[in-house]
Amino acid sequence: MTSEKSRQTEMAGPSADAAEPLPRPKSRNNGSRRRFRGAAVNLFYLPVVIVLVVFIIYPLISGIALSLTNWDGYNATKTFVGLANYKRILSDGNFGTILINTFIYGIGSTVIQQVLGLALALLLNTKIHGKTLIRAIIYLPALVAPVVMGIMYYFIFQYQQGALNQILVWLGLPKVAWFNNAHFSVAIIVLVNSIQFVGVSMIIYLSGLQTMDQEVLEAAEVDGAYGWKKFWNVQLPLLAPSFTTSVVLNLIGGLKLYDIIKVLTGGGPGYSTNSLSTYIGTVYFDNQAAGYASAIGVVLFVLIALVTFAVNKGLAKLEWE
Repeated sequence: MTSEKSRQTEMAGPSADAAEPLPRPKSRNNGSRRRFRGAAVNLFYLPVVIVLVVFIIYPLISGIALSLTNWDGYNATKTFVGLANYKRILSDGNFGTILINTFIYGIGSTVIQQVLGLALALLLNTKIHGKTLIRAIIYLPALVAPVVMGIMYYFIFQYQQGALNQILVWLGLPKVAWFNNAHFSVAIIVLVNSIQFVGVSMIIYLSGLQTMDQEVLEAAEVDGAYGWKKFWNVQLPLLAPSFTTSVVLNLIGGLKLYDIIKVLTGGGPGYSTNSLSTYIGTVYFDNQAAGYASAIGVVLFVLIALVTFAVNKGLAKLEWE
């Protein structure tokens, strides 16, 4: 009887007692608690938002507003002049030379830093002795203030007691007034800026090389790719993200170069070695034209934004992968 009863129970299917329990109704407190947690997480963004507003957005808006006035930077009175300061840029006889200098500092420093930085990274990625010490020595100038770096190189290139002129005299050659020649001065500024920050590019490329997929490199070697062929066809495409990062950082740093120019040449002779950054300081403090200096600052901001956007887009279209 018992087995017959069990068979009937199995044929009848699961009983009502064995059915899955109905889902519990959602508590109203769960939704409130979830919203509270989301709001609490958003509070962590607040310090960053405050810093951005106080130190970036507010100064930017204030600078744009000042560029539309004739404020001299010292008196409280200022008058709205519209776009007069921007029209003045077009008639400024020094602005063309200064704009070219700014591009030379930005592009020249970037090219030198990429070539030297990549070469040093490839060297330090091999099995050589003392590469940790070499890496530290090359990166050390990036930790030094640009003013200190400029003073060090000023004593190398100065006319009277400069180390380079002392070597020329020792070789029986005449001294050279390096900083009296605008072309020499611009080249020296590019060189000093490149030497100071080449370690940054080296570290970026070295990290790219050391995180590279070793299986891809080994497969390339199995296929007979060694030396230049391996570098050009395998390693360089894999370094595309490092290349983009290094180029953009160096380009922005070069376009807004200030300290080294002030220490080495002060923008001279005349205005021939000024960048837009140093020219802003000259116009503001020496010419007492804060409104005009603000207009040049806005132009520099737009220039850096456009160049960075164009470089990013251009490098993305290379599709090295």
